[in-house]
Amino acid sequence: MKSHTKYLFFETKKRREYINITDEVAEALSESGIREGFVLVSAMHITASVYVNDAEDGLIADIDEWLEKLAPMRPDYRHHLTGEDNGDAHLKNLLMHHQVLLPVTNGRLDLGTWQQVYYAEFDGQRRKKLIIKIIGE
Repeated sequence: MKSHTKYLFFETKKRREYINITDEVAEALSESGIREGFVLVSAMHITASVYVNDAEDGLIADIDEWLEKLAPMRPDYRHHLTGEDNGDAHLKNLLMHHQVLLPVTNGRLDLGTWQQVYYAEFDGQRRKKLIIKIIGE
C-alpha cells in the first residue's frame, strides 16, 4: 500500500468562509498516483470543518444561517473566560465535523453528481492548515 500527504493552508479574509477545495483534493490524488483507495481530508484546527455537499450559493448561505442559529456568535460562552472570543466556532465545528473520507476509484475521486468538498472556516483571518492523506494502490 502507498500513501501520499499534502497540506493546504488558508488565511481567510472573513471570520466565516466556505471554500470549495474539490480541485485541490483531486490534484493531490493525481500527484499520488494512487488508483484505488481512500482520501482523508481533515481540518487541523478545532474551529474549522471539512464537509461534502452541493456547490450552490443558496445552500451555502442556508448552511451558514443554520449554523448561526444553532451556535450563534455571542459574548457569554464560558470558553470566552479564557480570553478567547470563538466559542461559537468550536460548536460549529462539532456540528459540521472536522474531516471526510472519500473513495478513490480508477484514480479519481468517486463523488456523487453534485458532491463537492468544502473547507469551512469559522474563526478565520489567521493562517490555518488542512491535511490531505491518500492511501491505496
